[in-house]
Amino acid sequence: MAASRRLMKELEEIRKCGMKNFRNIQVDEANLLTWQGLIVPDNPPYDKGAFRIKINFPAEQVPNRCATQGSLKIIFKTEIYHRNIDEKGQVCLPVISAENWKPATKTDQVIQFLIALVNDPQPKHPLRADLNAEEFTKKYGEKRPVD
Repeated sequence: MAASRRLMKELEEIRKCGMKNFRNIQVDEANLLTWQGLIVPDNPPYDKGAFRIKINFPAEQVPNRCATQGSLKIIFKTEIYHRNIDEKGQVCLPVISAENWKPATKTDQVIQFLIALVNDPQPKHPLRADLNAEEFTKKYGEKRPVD
């Protein structure tokens, strides 16, 4: 129950603050452990589209958000051609890695780190080689929401 309350509170905070780079958040009220939303990058080449992501919070680790591998998983559902995101949509995001995870880290902070990573790929954590991202984004990115 504490896990559900925490996630519900974080969800309400994210929706209330109106993050312009994370929109269309969908959560099954019966299962708060899975969220979906659109990442809307600012920087080229990714500013040509939007990208659906799925965030999974494992039930056994949500209450205290232990720093264990897989404590939080983010998957890109929309294909993205990005050096830090593999072909399966798995992202290399240091803030959610086992060695860096802190129980006090909130979901909105993770989303901000993810948006920053998409806007500014990190060569230190590559999952893919240099890519022609702009053309791929134009082809596979979802239509950007109108402001």
